[in-house]
Amino acid sequence: MSHETSTDRRVLLAGLGLAAPMGLFSWDAAAAAAPGARRRPAPLARLAGAKPRNIVVILTDDHRYDALGFLKAQSFLETPNLDRLAAEGVHFRNAMVTTALCSPSRASIFTGLYAHQHRVVDNNHAIDPALTFFPEHLQRAGYETAFVGKWHMGPEGDDPQPGFDHWVSFKGQGTYLPSPNGLNVDGRKVPQQGYITDELTDYALRWLEGRTGERPFLLFLSHKAVHSDFVPAARHTGRYAGAPFRYPATMAAPANPGSRPRWVQDQRNSWHGVDFPYHSRLDIAEYYRRYAETLLAVDESAGRLMDHLERRGVLDSTLILYMGDNGFAFGEHGLIDKRTAYEESIRIPMLARCPELFPTATVVDQVVANIDVAPTLLAAAGLQAPKGLAGANALPLAQGKPAPWRQALLYEYYWERNFPMTPTVHAVREQRYKYIRYHGLWDIDELYDLQADPLEAENLIFSPGHEAIVKQLNGKLFDMLAASGGTDMPLPRDAGFRAMLRRADGAAQAPFPPEFARPAGPGTR
Repeated sequence: MSHETSTDRRVLLAGLGLAAPMGLFSWDAAAAAAPGARRRPAPLARLAGAKPRNIVVILTDDHRYDALGFLKAQSFLETPNLDRLAAEGVHFRNAMVTTALCSPSRASIFTGLYAHQHRVVDNNHAIDPALTFFPEHLQRAGYETAFVGKWHMGPEGDDPQPGFDHWVSFKGQGTYLPSPNGLNVDGRKVPQQGYITDELTDYALRWLEGRTGERPFLLFLSHKAVHSDFVPAARHTGRYAGAPFRYPATMAAPANPGSRPRWVQDQRNSWHGVDFPYHSRLDIAEYYRRYAETLLAVDESAGRLMDHLERRGVLDSTLILYMGDNGFAFGEHGLIDKRTAYEESIRIPMLARCPELFPTATVVDQVVANIDVAPTLLAAAGLQAPKGLAGANALPLAQGKPAPWRQALLYEYYWERNFPMTPTVHAVREQRYKYIRYHGLWDIDELYDLQADPLEAENLIFSPGHEAIVKQLNGKLFDMLAASGGTDMPLPRDAGFRAMLRRADGAAQAPFPPEFARPAGPGTR
């Protein structure tokens, strides 16, 4: 659910030491630069012996990691075409995002940078025009490129972006059903005709069918679905009515409230909490059923694309990458939506298929992230990624080859005035432990043993015997931030709707944890 409005941004950006340094400048001045002032990226070096692959990226919105039929997180959910992708390709089982929010995550996908590097830290402000998107490198290398769907870096813009020969998009979040804003097709305003998932797929297929096949191509199909408020296609509406929903084990208020940060308990009674979701009496089970019904058209879209590629005889030579831009909570920890560093928020589905590149039915356990998409797809195009990217090429993992890989992932989310219930979050996520640090509020941090406690139900931050782990991960967090230029805090200009309300008859504010209490008396500190 989105209530963004258009605005400008006046943020001074410090140079970050990236491949294309941003220097120090006013965001407004950069955004106002003439289109002709944008520099074409220098050609990238070719990888020896690499064949440039056709590439299809299917990006979905708010698709959580376990909302796949073959994972059986809910018994009724069906995704036969995505299941086929996994069976005939690679399932990146621990795929994650570095910021669980639409615009920052999308900016990371296109740039290979953390949010503190590309500086898109909310859904209200556009990306810095000085940055380079990976499709620009493909275009420079001779690829035909098309973008179809949700751009959403800046609330209103739908203008064609650099790196794409063909463009179909809409303003902001768009709408599932036709609305007055319509679509932008190569700079022309065109009415939206029908259900958005189907219509975007139609545009994508028309572009594929119109190609001559002389050059390799990139198709980036970016669905609105499954963003809230969920609206299934008419043919799918009611498909899962009454289906049994398994409520999350951590949805209930904790028996020991002191083990959970106060802000998490307070958020239960808010726009992003189970007691007052979207300031309504929303039923979480029914909400998930509509989510699953809305996902069905996305699954059919993937199937239509694979069928087309198969008919053209290029299915097995084309790299298909399916992924979400962030996860989504349906009651876990008493919360809905994303933004947090909990597993339901940061983990995404990521599937890839290209039998000519990697074997079928492969599962990758390493943590692969949205920042890895750009260098991975550049490698699939036979190009050496530019220096300064935060991500890495994940193709060797898919191919089962030994390759150095990260042992920890840095996560960041910056407090939004629009949704003040979630604080600034920084986290380090290793295979076993996750450390979460909060900034700007009087509260506790979190530590979880993901092997022993995959639901993140037992906060070990005050647990005896874990002090050294907390200290080590806190140090690692700041080392990772310092190494990537992330120790300053962005401050975007105020913009948009504010979700400030609480239910008068809902849960009261949480108490401070007992570890904060000290007896009053002489010498108390």
